Amino acid sequence: MANPLDYRLALEDARRVAREGAMRRSQLASFILLVLVLTSTRAGAEVRIFVTNEKSDDVTVVNAATRSVVGTIKVGKRPRGVTVSHDGRLVYVSNSNSDSLSVIDAKTLEVVKTAPAGIDPEGLTLNKAGTALYVVNENELSVTVLDVATLAVRKKIPVGKEPETAVASPDGKWIAVSNETSDDVHLIATASDTVVKQIPVPNNPRGMRFSADSRKLFVASEQAHTVSVIDVGEMKVVKSEPTGGGRPVDVVLTPDGLRLYVSHGQTGEVRVLDSTSLRVLAVIPTGPRTWWIALSADARFLYATVGRANELVVIDTSSNTVVARVPCGTLPWGVAIADTP
Repeated sequence: MANPLDYRLALEDARRVAREGAMRRSQLASFILLVLVLTSTRAGAEVRIFVTNEKSDDVTVVNAATRSVVGTIKVGKRPRGVTVSHDGRLVYVSNSNSDSLSVIDAKTLEVVKTAPAGIDPEGLTLNKAGTALYVVNENELSVTVLDVATLAVRKKIPVGKEPETAVASPDGKWIAVSNETSDDVHLIATASDTVVKQIPVPNNPRGMRFSADSRKLFVASEQAHTVSVIDVGEMKVVKSEPTGGGRPVDVVLTPDGLRLYVSHGQTGEVRVLDSTSLRVLAVIPTGPRTWWIALSADARFLYATVGRANELVVIDTSSNTVVARVPCGTLPWGVAIADTP
């Protein structure tokens, strides 16, 4: 005959196992529900490419997945620089001939605000915190710092001659500004919004990118036909090499830091360089006046504006080939990617 105590213990164990099983099933159901909610929340998200068109005074918006135009937005006169808020909700466009900044809702594609941005605004970038916008003013020889919340001017920072663009370092410490005709790069310390170093570079610097660790700054010099590497700690050029192409304009570094994509306006191509040796690894024909470039977050696709063809070119970085050409407005200039919520 079975021991009553053993029977009771076995019954309690069975009940405990049942309770634990029910709890696990409940937890699993909750987890699945959470995944479904998160998935449905992101279901409305869309990666969009924003292209500024100098001559048609508008912005072309391209769906990255379908590579089709989903909208055209009228902005100010001669839109050039473009950047996206860190949350992907807003797109900032500098209008050179209107001396203004247009703020676009990345989802609705409406201009939600227009504000003064200094004389002849061109390139622009946000600080790491997303609280300040640094707008380069070519004819004013300065950088206008705007408060993102109000778009009020925080400060004017004098820089070199014909400043072209600005980029922020990933560590948040620096804003680098390229100056076309004084042939130098100004490093602005974000802690004080003051220039701490003026670094000579080859003739006509334009596009720049920091390495992921913020220790290097890569600079394309259009008239010198070179790419240079600045050691940020030493604040000087440590390497400079010809790209082999004509009029390099912009540079983009892959997330792993191994490859450098360089657009060339004169020879109408994008060249792929080894980021250490600056040796050319590949040449990708794109079209006349290939200007500014942007790399997708997963580094699978590179987007390049081709001004004389009025196109946005899509390059597959695994094969280094053009896989799509999307019609834009007249004389496309800048390009930025927004992961819209």
